Amino acid sequence: MSIIRCCFLALAAIYSLNLSAKEIYVSTKGNDHNPGTKALPLSSLYGARDLIRVLRKTENLNESVRVIVGDGLYFMNEPLILNEQDSGTENAPVIFIAEENANPAFVGGIQITNWEKASDNLWKAKVAEVKSYGFNFEQLYVNGRFATRARTPNQGFFFLKGVSETILSKGEGRVAEMAVQKLKIFPEAVTVLNSFSKTDFDEAVLTLYHKWDNTRKRISGFDSDSSAVFTVGTGMKPWNSLDKQTRFSIENYKAALDTCGEWYLDQTGFLYYMPREGENMVNVKVFAPVVNQFLILKGNETTGQKVQNIRFENLHFEVAGYKMPLWGNEPAQAASPVEAVIMADYANKIEFVNCEISKLGTNAFWFRKACTDCLISHCYIYELGAGGVKIGEMIITANENDLTRRITIDNNIIRNGGFVFPCAVGVTIFQSSDNKVTHNEIANFRYSGVSVGWVWGYSYSPSKRNTIEFNHIHHLGWGELCDMGGVYCLGEAQGTTVSNNVIHHIYSFDYGGWGLYTDEGSTGVAMENNLVYACKNSAFHQHYGKENTIRNNIFAANIRGQLQATRIEPHLSLNFTNNIIWFNTGNLLTSNWKKVNINSESNCYWDTRTKDVRFDKQSFKEWQAGGKDLKSVIADPNFVNPQTFDFTVKNKTMMKKISFKPFDYSKAGVYGSNEWVDLAKFNPLLAETYDIAVKKLEERLK
Repeated sequence: MSIIRCCFLALAAIYSLNLSAKEIYVSTKGNDHNPGTKALPLSSLYGARDLIRVLRKTENLNESVRVIVGDGLYFMNEPLILNEQDSGTENAPVIFIAEENANPAFVGGIQITNWEKASDNLWKAKVAEVKSYGFNFEQLYVNGRFATRARTPNQGFFFLKGVSETILSKGEGRVAEMAVQKLKIFPEAVTVLNSFSKTDFDEAVLTLYHKWDNTRKRISGFDSDSSAVFTVGTGMKPWNSLDKQTRFSIENYKAALDTCGEWYLDQTGFLYYMPREGENMVNVKVFAPVVNQFLILKGNETTGQKVQNIRFENLHFEVAGYKMPLWGNEPAQAASPVEAVIMADYANKIEFVNCEISKLGTNAFWFRKACTDCLISHCYIYELGAGGVKIGEMIITANENDLTRRITIDNNIIRNGGFVFPCAVGVTIFQSSDNKVTHNEIANFRYSGVSVGWVWGYSYSPSKRNTIEFNHIHHLGWGELCDMGGVYCLGEAQGTTVSNNVIHHIYSFDYGGWGLYTDEGSTGVAMENNLVYACKNSAFHQHYGKENTIRNNIFAANIRGQLQATRIEPHLSLNFTNNIIWFNTGNLLTSNWKKVNINSESNCYWDTRTKDVRFDKQSFKEWQAGGKDLKSVIADPNFVNPQTFDFTVKNKTMMKKISFKPFDYSKAGVYGSNEWVDLAKFNPLLAETYDIAVKKLEERLK
């Protein structure tokens, strides 16, 4: 946290400058019965909120309020709820801020310290609250990182052998209200389940990976003779049912505790943990979550009065959890229903500046209903059970005033997510317009980096004029899910721009793994000045859409193909102009690119393996004879060093011929101090692990 605060100290000072501000102090040595002075501080944010409410009534408090938080850990046992009566004004905001040179952290969990050795490689600690009060938790954080709840297999997955379903209650929708799924499994998984005790069957969780979704279920039954597991819940979605391509893991049973970094909590209250290399259990810091949320900001839905003009600066919120419902988690694209540790509804001008949000069972932020002009800037958001930031509702609100608008997500590091919900996204924009997602570092998720829009097809979508620019989006997928993109678009989105991003290392299990992806009904999206490389199936894919513009991009060194389009429609699907496409593996075009109604013009193509670049099965001349790429060229762009991913173009003649305008892709990602920029750099060991995983998956398919 100290690195982040130093980076933005000047900005914080400017934001906080208000000579007439009322100052309220909070300290770990304070007491909520105190008056909140520096000499007699409060002990919590709850106390500060309540004091401000009293002062507004008794002293007619109208000036800015600064809640100054001292150093140390503040343990939370419930979320802080702020509503319209807690608002500031535009000229007199309420500011929750760390004291100068302090590192306050609000912790939504308990620290576990009483470790003793259970065996050579296993340690245990008694968590008395488990047996005494029924306390339970499903996440554990060790030295600031997610620990793995005991699972098998340790690497990779089991596969399903077959699936059948018995519908118990059909209901009226496309998905049955209640059904039983019979999952046929292979012998290695049967062996695991044959060893289960009753407790294991009661507590174990299946996480199933199918296309772009995850399903999480408890085991309702097991028949060893037929090698079948049974689960109960809603019916399978016909557009994404479980099948022979579905993979799964089994977690939360003691016998699975067999490798470093895994843990298991038994019903007697003993927590078992197998340390990672280098971890010393004498001084290791282990936290278990107690709360699911830190902050709830909610205005008055009845009157429409918003909670507003509140800012959080230089604060750290860490350790929150998620508990799976008894019936499990049904599949949901982008883990869409999963809430966040910081929730906002009917909120205006709420700002988080220079904060750190980490070690969560769910998402970090959700500006959900009727939120306007809010900001997340220079925040470090990491170790996430789901995703980073969500904007807007999943439904189209009947009242246009309830639409979330103008949320700015700028200059943040958002990474290491999907530990509980692998299908979660770094930043998701649902039914929301005029938002800006700029200069963020988004990395190490199992699904998409940024998702924009929430309407499938050409019906009305309010998700217009969203700006996705100058982001560095990379190392996504890890070969676990399908149908993903660095930037994923849905529905009509006129005025939306996806520009000046650097997107690379996107790898899916099967289909997908695209850099830029305009999915069902994407309309009016402009994608330009993006650098996209090292993606699995292509740099750009349009499933189907209308009048999108793909212009002045560099698409290079993608693995299977470079350009892909799928659905053939009578209207103009996209304009594809002034792009550079360079490749040394795979094909240039895949799916129906050659058949889709595309205006393709003034592009540069280069295959390092041959001068006879093939457009599907056609030569360049044959391709042009069909009316495509009449002003395009086959030419080497002369990148400075593509082997080290330096795609600076040196061929000026080629650029002039296709009217390509050079852009400085080094500007993508975070900006600011050297410390902040260095913090955003991806762990080289993790990058190496990713490359090894991709290599193994590619060899599997040969």
